[in-house]
Formats: sequence, structure tokens, C-alpha cells
Amino acid sequence: MTQELGLDGVIRQRIRGLRLARGWSLDALAARCFLSPSTLSRIETGHRRIALDQLVPIARALGTTLDQLVESVDDEDVVIRPMPEHTRGLTTWLLSRERALHGATVAKMRITPERPAGPEHVCVHPGHEWFTVLSGTARLQLGERTILIEAGAAAEFSTMVPHSIGAHDGPVEILTIFDHDGERAHLHAADDAPPA
Repeated sequence: MTQELGLDGVIRQRIRGLRLARGWSLDALAARCFLSPSTLSRIETGHRRIALDQLVPIARALGTTLDQLVESVDDEDVVIRPMPEHTRGLTTWLLSRERALHGATVAKMRITPERPAGPEHVCVHPGHEWFTVLSGTARLQLGERTILIEAGAAAEFSTMVPHSIGAHDGPVEILTIFDHDGERAHLHAADDAPPA
């Protein structure tokens, strides 16, 4: 019962929040969903039960879906518990869900000097990549250039330039954002490689 009341309160807050975010008065939203302003006010303040036949036009008027308006506030939608994936010289923790951030993938990577380097280990793919160094020093091979990026600094570059990221003088930890092509090139390249 408490959980139902909690979700009921969240739905009321979502309705009010979406209305205010659009700069609409109660009258403006009421006109769009064919309810009286007083009914809408009582729904938002909790002085009236929310009926399904009211939620559908409210959701439509607010430009959202009924599912989004009534979705659970369960912690599993918020908390990500990344599991490390290991390859030689590289440990990766995915910090975003699949299809998160409009197709971008956020990952933490720990790279050690054992990670294979050289011309045969560079990537080229459409898009841009970004990373920031959390600890250590990263060695960014960008075409013919080698750029050292120390803790606290960040790098952004076109991925149409042959590139690889390695560790310089010890392990390095980075936080990186890949687009779809970058994720496929960097995180799934090991899946496509023949076994060692």
C-alpha cells in the first residue's frame, strides 16, 4: 500500500513538473486534456484519485506516454553495477545501459603497459571520441603523433584518424564516451578477434 501511495505521489509530481517545464498554467493543460482546471489541480495536489481515463489524455497533452508517466521509481532503473571485462592489458567497466545517452556508451577503462600496441592495433571509424584521465598518464597515438595526457586532463579527437590509447609509465584509468561506431570498434573488437 505504501509503495502504491509512493508511486501515486510520483505521478502527481511528474504531471506538475512537466506542466511547469512547458510554462503552462493549470488552465492551459486542462484545455489540452479536456479536464477542468479544478480537477487537474486536485489531481496534482493529491485531493483527487487519479483515474486511468484521466491519465491517458494528460500524458498525451504533456507529450509523453502513459508508460513513462507511471513507470516505477525502482532503484534498478538508477543504479548500474558494472561487471569488469578483461582482455590483455585492459579492464573495462560499462557505466551506461545499452542505448543510453542517445546511443553513446560510457565506460571506465584501466589500461596497463601489457596492452598490445603498434600499427596493427590502431582503430579508424566514423565519429569522435572523448576521454578524461582519472589516474596515471595515457598515451594517445593519433596518426603519426603521440600525445601524453595526464590525470585531470581530457582529450577529444576525430576517430577518422588512426588512433589507439595506451598506458605510459604504468597503469592508467580513463573515463570515456563512445558513440555507436566507437563502441563497436573498441569494446567489441576483442569479440571479433581470433583467440590468442
